[in-house]
Amino acid sequence: MFVVQTRFHHRLPDRIKAHVLLCWLGLLLIRVAETESGQSWDQMRDTLEEISLVKLRGKDGRVQMVTDLTGEQRKTLKMLMVKQPKRMRQIAENA
Repeated sequence: MFVVQTRFHHRLPDRIKAHVLLCWLGLLLIRVAETESGQSWDQMRDTLEEISLVKLRGKDGRVQMVTDLTGEQRKTLKMLMVKQPKRMRQIAENA
């Protein structure tokens, strides 16, 4: 598991309050997701982080595609009531 640790140094009271509020909202979002799905945050993250946006470019143009979803990814998104991403995101022909 990859963990990013960052340190923020806020001095202004409004920024400190905003930072604490954002952290609290993030924790709340995690707890709601865990409750709705019946899975731990680590399980959901491990399942969903494998979804990737692939950018392909060739002589005829370029395209952005989302990788095929696994059954477990579809199940997790459905439990969270999140729509599956569109397979084709962007298509552009070379001029």
